[in-house]
Amino acid sequence: MVVKMEDLDRNQHSVYLLNFHLVMVTKYRRKVIDDVISERLKEIFCYIGNNYGITIAEWNHDKDHIHVLFRSIPKTNMSKFINAYKSASSRLIKNEFPNIREKLWKDAFWSKSFCLVTTGGVTIDIIRKYIESQGGNDEEEYCIKSKNIS
Repeated sequence: MVVKMEDLDRNQHSVYLLNFHLVMVTKYRRKVIDDVISERLKEIFCYIGNNYGITIAEWNHDKDHIHVLFRSIPKTNMSKFINAYKSASSRLIKNEFPNIREKLWKDAFWSKSFCLVTTGGVTIDIIRKYIESQGGNDEEEYCIKSKNIS
């Protein structure tokens, strides 16, 4: 994988590439997520994420959890975003799909816990070599080269 300058996100004062993998599980691991509910959860994620500078790169689900790969801006407070998403999506899903209340009878749709992992895509050794190469005249100044990580 080669990360080139044109692949990076920018704002007025910084250049960045912030990718995250989020896994969220339903309360009691109840199997309530189908394709329709997943699509609605994704719409809500996009809507809330827009207010936090977050865009989805990939979305998938199973019956009791979701996986989201997303990009973010540096100033995003991940805890606030995730809490806002969990609150809004829980309320909206339970109102729009009342049959879910048979399996999830309390207010919460999501488990309190979640997994959030950064996905930098390069190893510390690659970053170290990149930093060490700064000031030279070779192409290493302009891109970070790494192994393809899947």
